[in-house]
Amino acid sequence: MAVVEHALLPVRAGSEAAFEAAFAEARPLIEVSPGFLSIKILRPTGTGQPYLLLAEWRSIEDHRDGFRRSDRYQMWRNLLHPFYDPIPAVSYFGDAL
Repeated sequence: MAVVEHALLPVRAGSEAAFEAAFAEARPLIEVSPGFLSIKILRPTGTGQPYLLLAEWRSIEDHRDGFRRSDRYQMWRNLLHPFYDPIPAVSYFGDAL
């Protein structure tokens, strides 16, 4: 069973273009992670709304214990976390109804 990682990314107003460029640079860091299946970031439809991150993993452990404890995650974090206010919370979802 795959799991979906969900996070609302509160990108600082005025830094959207820089965030999107940093995400393009960071994307390969996550794509090579064991257990990674897919990632999608959706742009907000209104000003001041968060971006939506949806990433699919084989398991929660692949994300939490694999990617988030890797050197690649530290690079990901250095590229993307400066854009967030506050730092986003992550949730996981499993089987569809």
